[in-house]
Amino acid sequence: MAIRKIREIGDEVLTKTCKEVPKMTLRNKILIGDMLDTMYEAMGVGLAAPQVGVLKRIVVIDVGEGPIVLVNPRIVETSGEQTGEEGCLSVPGKAGQVTRPDYVKVVAQNEEMEEIELEGEGLLARAFCHEIDHLDGKMYVDLVEGELHDVEYSDPEAEEEED
Repeated sequence: MAIRKIREIGDEVLTKTCKEVPKMTLRNKILIGDMLDTMYEAMGVGLAAPQVGVLKRIVVIDVGEGPIVLVNPRIVETSGEQTGEEGCLSVPGKAGQVTRPDYVKVVAQNEEMEEIELEGEGLLARAFCHEIDHLDGKMYVDLVEGELHDVEYSDPEAEEEED
């Protein structure tokens, strides 16, 4: 697979609404593989197709429990509230406080275009909301409470060596 260029804030593609994916094609499978590779290379926990310049309703997420692929996802239920630090691969070096639901239920299709239903709490709920927002041209910076601030991401492998 290939690493794709991550579009950054200010790129018009990030403000557009994505199109539904009617069927799984070889091109879509390649896109999903590339998105996973790109997300892992950038040490992110989620990536939406518009972030690599493709206006399709496809999201990949991995909060440490293995990759999740969502095609045509929609949020069908939320509850609770959590406020926490949020960043985005399309807004490098910045983060801010964002309030999101603490529980989210998502209905989507998998890579075989079979309907799936997933539930997430905490970070996974946050990732569902954040990535699905991208599909509608919305970015977390519009939800930040207060100001964005600079962040430096360290290499987790280097941190493990220090422990």
